Amino acid sequence: MTILQVIVLALLQGVTEFLPISSSGHLILVRQLTPWADQLTDGTNQMMFDVALHVGTLAAVLFYFRHEIGRMSRDWLKTFTSAETTGDTRLAWQVAAGTIPAALAGLFFHDFVQNTIRHELGVIFTTTVLFGLLLGIAYTKGKRQYSEYALSMTGAVLIGTAQALALIPGTSRSGITITMALILGLTGTGAARFSFLLSIPVIVLAGGQQFVGSLGASASVNWYALAFGALAAGLTAYASIYYLLKLVHRIGMWPFAGYRLALGAVILMFMWL
Repeated sequence: MTILQVIVLALLQGVTEFLPISSSGHLILVRQLTPWADQLTDGTNQMMFDVALHVGTLAAVLFYFRHEIGRMSRDWLKTFTSAETTGDTRLAWQVAAGTIPAALAGLFFHDFVQNTIRHELGVIFTTTVLFGLLLGIAYTKGKRQYSEYALSMTGAVLIGTAQALALIPGTSRSGITITMALILGLTGTGAARFSFLLSIPVIVLAGGQQFVGSLGASASVNWYALAFGALAAGLTAYASIYYLLKLVHRIGMWPFAGYRLALGAVILMFMWL
């Protein structure tokens, strides 16, 4: 991979991992606009590069939420020695419960999606536009009253079930989880924060799956490219989290919904070409 390919793909991963704008839609555009099809297939080098990008984005979200994660871990461990329950304890259990649907969906349907609809322009166009509209409607119609700490266990499972839909290309993991959280009455900031916390175990599982899949391969690995890609993706992902939370607090979700509609229009143009 050239340094330009590393930079573009790393920045793309860092931005789209947490913004509700669909990474699949952007990857399709990269495939259409550049001769990089070989760098976007599921070969060994790409799998290792994907692992590196997951490491970078995981480091970003862990560092940003380091204080919350520290409290959640501390209070969750206390549940084994004490009957005391705090908001951080409940939040930790809710993240765990919300991860189960996505983990099961990935286990049973990942290969099917990869082998059938992963790069289907029609599917990506439909989901990009449909879930973009749903995001805007959920933000407009939702009560937007509660923080992530007021979420019920049932609500966490519903958001986790919505997260499982992110296997369908064009859906956007952060987009669909934020949408469901808004439907359940969370504020834009609360919805985004819970979505980011919920991403942590999913990123670990996805990166681990790709790492295992790349084991035993004989292809040579450019460790400098992997390290640079991880760093670029991590810095970009951290900036995405930081600025999304500020933007959502000030403006709301409609800019992202509108962006998805514009992205869908561009994808539709390529479908007609």
